[in-house]
Amino acid sequence: MTPDSLLPADEAARLRSLHYYAILSSLHEAVFEELVRLTAQIFSLPISLIALVEAEEAIYIANQGLGDQERQPRVEALCSVAVRENKAVVFADLTTQPQQARVTAEALAAARMRDLQFYAGVPLRMPDQRTIGTLCVIDHQPRTFSAAEQQVLERISDLVAQTIAVRHYCLIDGLGEEHWQVMQGLLVEEIEELVALVRYLGTRLAVQIPVPKHVLDLVMQRLDDVYTLLREYYVSKRPKPAS
Repeated sequence: MTPDSLLPADEAARLRSLHYYAILSSLHEAVFEELVRLTAQIFSLPISLIALVEAEEAIYIANQGLGDQERQPRVEALCSVAVRENKAVVFADLTTQPQQARVTAEALAAARMRDLQFYAGVPLRMPDQRTIGTLCVIDHQPRTFSAAEQQVLERISDLVAQTIAVRHYCLIDGLGEEHWQVMQGLLVEEIEELVALVRYLGTRLAVQIPVPKHVLDLVMQRLDDVYTLLREYYVSKRPKPAS
């Protein structure tokens, strides 16, 4: 049972929002897999996850670098902290006592089993402003994480949340599977191009920690372009109010 200490004040409404978007069964959809691949690539980190936080479990609908793990008890998931606090969470070094004090003993034990020492997660905040999970990056060693890096991670989280909203609008609200597949295909192409850009920049400039701001600025500009594409599609397809 998830302890009360992990529950945000709006837990009931948050869970209603999670269930409304009908996203829990979307394991391994291409666009979400590409988004975590992009996220890991940008920060040169081995692990990135999209975690949806249910009442008792964290469910990983996209997973880069964490093997075949698709879910774990909520009490063991570091993502539960970002959901509880409803803001970005960074654990630069989970081997230190001050950072260990912010997580449950179960989460710390689970992190130790996989030798996870760095974690940064940001909320997946839906249009109703409810947080249904997190987008996170993880490393096996301590790492700094700059304010500029956090801003980029938050922008990718916005993109993930908007993609979930568009998916729901296509599959649940009546546009249909064809619309979702077309939109997903466009998004995958855009994200693949961005992955290629990040890879090129990494090869040309070499990996630097934290990622230099001028690199992040280029990435942010492209992320904004993809977000605009997604947002315009969502707005254009919504029915106009009756006059």
